[in-house]
Amino acid sequence: MSGTSVRTRGGRGGPGSALSGFAVAVGCALFLGGFAWGALLYQPYTVPTDSMAPTVDAGARVLAQRVDGGEVHRGDVVVFKDAVWGDMPMVKRVVGVGGDKVACCDSRGRLTVNGEPVEEPYLRGGEPASPSGFDASVPRGNLFLLGDHRATSQDSRVHLTDDDSGSVPRAAVQARVEATAWPASGSGLLDRPTSFSTLPGGISEQGPLRMIFVAVVAGAVLILGGAAYGPLARRGERRRKARARVRQAA
Repeated sequence: MSGTSVRTRGGRGGPGSALSGFAVAVGCALFLGGFAWGALLYQPYTVPTDSMAPTVDAGARVLAQRVDGGEVHRGDVVVFKDAVWGDMPMVKRVVGVGGDKVACCDSRGRLTVNGEPVEEPYLRGGEPASPSGFDASVPRGNLFLLGDHRATSQDSRVHLTDDDSGSVPRAAVQARVEATAWPASGSGLLDRPTSFSTLPGGISEQGPLRMIFVAVVAGAVLILGGAAYGPLARRGERRRKARARVRQAA
């Protein structure tokens, strides 16, 4: 009778064993499903230069959500590829969309979009929005792109002489950067700059990367917890038996 009682509490046939199996199954679904979801929506990129510093440093690995160029808003950091710019993936920030007039700088050194000054907290403190002035009208269906390290970035300002707009087609966009993954000291989600939110079209919503991360971590916890139940239950069973023998001997 005592052996049957022990198995019912924590043995292989008890409710605890069934619960641990269920936890492992759910954990596997969350863990593998989260990875599959992430692989479907996101792609890693390495940023080779410091043109996006201090937001993204040279050599950093970023996670970018695969999006259509039509989903891009002002303030987004995007990965794009355009033959005029060298026909290789590049990472820059969208500061103007089709129909915008982008200029720099106002009396306080700020970028203006359609005459409205834009605060850019992602720039290095005290630096103007651009060391050199410019004025551009963005054609419909195009994007005006700047790096966050304005002193060194080769961006739409450099290409203003190519077609008088310096912009790239929305179709050139491959992905939108959501987070820095490496180095670990600088990892985290990229904030959406609220300074663009008052302009027509507003800013984009965060992608599901946070939800994916939570699913993967929760899955790992459930798998480890469920797998640990069996050894812990057996250890508890041995202790109960040992205490029972001590009582019987007494």
